[in-house]
Amino acid sequence: MNIGQLARQAGVPIDTVRYYERQRLIPEPARSASGYRQYASEDVTRLHFIRRAKTLGFTLEEIGELMAISTHSSNDMNEMREKASKKLELVEARLVELARMREALRGLVDACPGHGPLATCPIMAALTSDSASDTRGRTARS
Repeated sequence: MNIGQLARQAGVPIDTVRYYERQRLIPEPARSASGYRQYASEDVTRLHFIRRAKTLGFTLEEIGELMAISTHSSNDMNEMREKASKKLELVEARLVELARMREALRGLVDACPGHGPLATCPIMAALTSDSASDTRGRTARS
């Protein structure tokens, strides 16, 4: 199949296929006698793998590692599980940080009356103060 057919079947733009080739996530395809790239059905599977892994938060570098694991001669899933566990830990840490940010923003929004001079705005004060503390007096991490 040509690059357009591959892109359609995988649901990605042609530029994405080329980018993944440059990143070595998709092997360089064979070329026809006229020089056109010729892709195999396995390339559609690879693109689906990449898309699903991206939706789970894996970076392209991590996806490359996952793909390398999948081509090892060993059938042991431990390495794959370890990679997914590490990603889960990062996601959970990010969720904690996002919850902290939500609470800090909620406190600032609740403290702001939404009218009056900007100089008295508690949101502006929190963003411009050196202590970067939220409305409850805790120091917010940057």
